[in-house]
Amino acid sequence: MRAVDIVRKKRDGLALDPGEIDAFVVGVTGGEWPDYQTSAMLMAIVLRGMNEAETTHLTRAMADSGTRLDWSDLPGPKVDKHSTGGVGDKTSLILAPLAAACGCVVPMMSGRGLGHTGGTLDKLEAIPGFRVDLDIPRMRSVLRSVGCVIVGQTAEIAPADKILYSLRDVTATIESVPLITASILSKKIAEGIDALVMDVKCGQGAFMKTHADAERLAQSLVKTGLGNGVPTQALITAMDAPLGRAVGNALEVRECIDVLRGNGPTDVTTLSIALAARMVLVGGLAASLDEAERHVRSALDSGRGLRTIQRMIAEQGGDPHVVDDPAYLPLAPERVMVRAERTGYVAAINAELVGLASMLLGAGRDRVEDAVDPAVGVVVHAQCGCRVKPGDALAEVHYRSDLRLGEAMILLKKAWTLGDAPPQELPLVLSEISAAQS
Repeated sequence: MRAVDIVRKKRDGLALDPGEIDAFVVGVTGGEWPDYQTSAMLMAIVLRGMNEAETTHLTRAMADSGTRLDWSDLPGPKVDKHSTGGVGDKTSLILAPLAAACGCVVPMMSGRGLGHTGGTLDKLEAIPGFRVDLDIPRMRSVLRSVGCVIVGQTAEIAPADKILYSLRDVTATIESVPLITASILSKKIAEGIDALVMDVKCGQGAFMKTHADAERLAQSLVKTGLGNGVPTQALITAMDAPLGRAVGNALEVRECIDVLRGNGPTDVTTLSIALAARMVLVGGLAASLDEAERHVRSALDSGRGLRTIQRMIAEQGGDPHVVDDPAYLPLAPERVMVRAERTGYVAAINAELVGLASMLLGAGRDRVEDAVDPAVGVVVHAQCGCRVKPGDALAEVHYRSDLRLGEAMILLKKAWTLGDAPPQELPLVLSEISAAQS
């Protein structure tokens, strides 16, 4: 089966059969397909699309390109959550211990931040000593004793995705729902999970800018997950303004601990409970969403979620004292305020600009190999709907160097839009996609 024939077939808009998709993935993984033919195939998929059966099989083939983990020796449903990424999106650090405290086994493999969106691994590595590079036996040990583990993707998991993603990034082939679906789900399916909850971000701070685009992706994820034997639910959630108040790695860890103590920002708490409850529900540990939410709220109110993250931190080599005293987390040496220049109500906060400013300060990276400063970032003081007057603080900037501070401040001053009347309050969860709806 020649590569050129498979590329030509997809170029002409025809559906590929399972054997052709397998040949593509095996050829990519084994190096038999050169980059120019792989890139041609990716562009053909972007332009011609894939139907549901093709997307489902591509996902399966990519998951099978490496090791599939098996946690069947561990009691309890294996459930994970994945977010498409946003600014201040820190819910993984909250919902993983909450779901584990409710009886789920959460083998979460996460990624690093790139561009204006943050990464879960970067946040966790702000905790002194925390290791995200655990091997599989150590992952199993942590899961057995704690119920959740958060690590980076190992080289054995979906190697086809790593190759394809590196090419998509430089060949303008990122924007494809089938390719995004297969990239996300191949890694999650290879984790050995029984069920999955997706948080598909929508808005100016997200990859999917419109609700229609977010819904297309959510439906594809739900259908493809189910087609591969992994029941999947998706929430489409707002990402126009930053989630919570903290943007930056150590700052976000502090906020997560505040949430697990019961005194964090309302939006982060609400979304974390909503996602964790759906993990409990799809894991079969509750008969209804209301019952699942009661379980999660009990884990939060009783402190079981807080104790679970403290144990996870200790088991993964981190300093558990950060849970009791956030002073153990890195602190930036300098602070400066972004202040309002007129009286008004905060009508909007551009999440993308806040994320880019945080990246310029050193909290994120332009390139994968860039170093990250765990201490720097932005703390939002005036959220949407707040009334401010001249001189009031809109945000507090935590920084180490003046090098790019000026650029960051310009972006932050543009990020806040003030109006003369209170803005309409918009929902955090925009819609929900389940197998029955998709």
